[in-house]
Amino acid sequence: MSIEIRSATDDDLDKWNSYVERSPQSNPFHRRGSLAALAAHADADLHPLIGFKGQEPVGIFPIFAVERLGVPMAFSPPPDLLVPYLGPALLNMGKLKQRKRERRHQRFVDGCIEWVDEQLDPRYTHVRSDYRYTDLRPLEWNELAASLGHTYTVDLSIGADELLGRFSSDARSNVRDGLPANCTIEEGGERAIRRIVTQIYRRYEAQDKSYGVTPGFVLDLRDRLPEGCLRAYVCRIDGQFAGGMITLEDEGTIHRWQGGAKHDAAIPVNDHVDWWIMRDAMDRDIDSYDLVGADSRRLNEYKAKFDPDLRTYHEAERAGPAMRLARAAYTTLR
Repeated sequence: MSIEIRSATDDDLDKWNSYVERSPQSNPFHRRGSLAALAAHADADLHPLIGFKGQEPVGIFPIFAVERLGVPMAFSPPPDLLVPYLGPALLNMGKLKQRKRERRHQRFVDGCIEWVDEQLDPRYTHVRSDYRYTDLRPLEWNELAASLGHTYTVDLSIGADELLGRFSSDARSNVRDGLPANCTIEEGGERAIRRIVTQIYRRYEAQDKSYGVTPGFVLDLRDRLPEGCLRAYVCRIDGQFAGGMITLEDEGTIHRWQGGAKHDAAIPVNDHVDWWIMRDAMDRDIDSYDLVGADSRRLNEYKAKFDPDLRTYHEAERAGPAMRLARAAYTTLR
């Protein structure tokens, strides 16, 4: 029996989040509310592709159609919003033998790429998959050239005491004695989100870099997701904002998404915020902290001191005759 690929119907969308929750390769950006927010703020048309073998779902693959400089392009995730991973996420594969699992996976991706080519006819296609989606061969067999990206994950399942013992000496000494008396960390709401995003924007601006995430996008994302999925942690010194972090989480992983900007405070704000997030996540039985990115030599100096595990994710792209123009447009967007 072949794999049927279709853009999700209303009935499919009613069940979409249950598929996200069942897939081992999904993350909070795969959720229906996230996809709607991404489409709205990326000025993109969303095509939530889903594959079925008979009545059984085998995978989801959100695609965003974007036109820039007159060039039709297909993305997952869309550009410019600093979404770390999206791409395909598989379902009901775990109990299959290797040969059958690979064949079903291949047919699902084949069908999705065929749908994209026939319905959207993109001149440029770009996919960035979750680090738990490890088999890129079906994308490569569809002429998408794959490359590696890296991230770090911290194992929270070992408990606070053992984890702290694995930190580098400076990180350990920075957080062992707790917060100074004049310092607080807490979850915040809209004001906290706006302060964190604005701080990052100013940091990028000082470096003559563009930053596409806006407070409106983050607030829209928060409002469309289940309560507690998106959190804003804020550090204040003497009552004044010093720094913070916006995270997204699912049942097993919390993602360090936006924040951690350089600050002028006399105390190690980011160390304290990250340690607070880790302990808070442990209290909710979350066992992994994704530090979101391990390809910046400068930032890795900071992230590596938490004794994380190195993970790889993949980017895959395919360009048609308008390749140079499309790539230039994508580079501009990024």
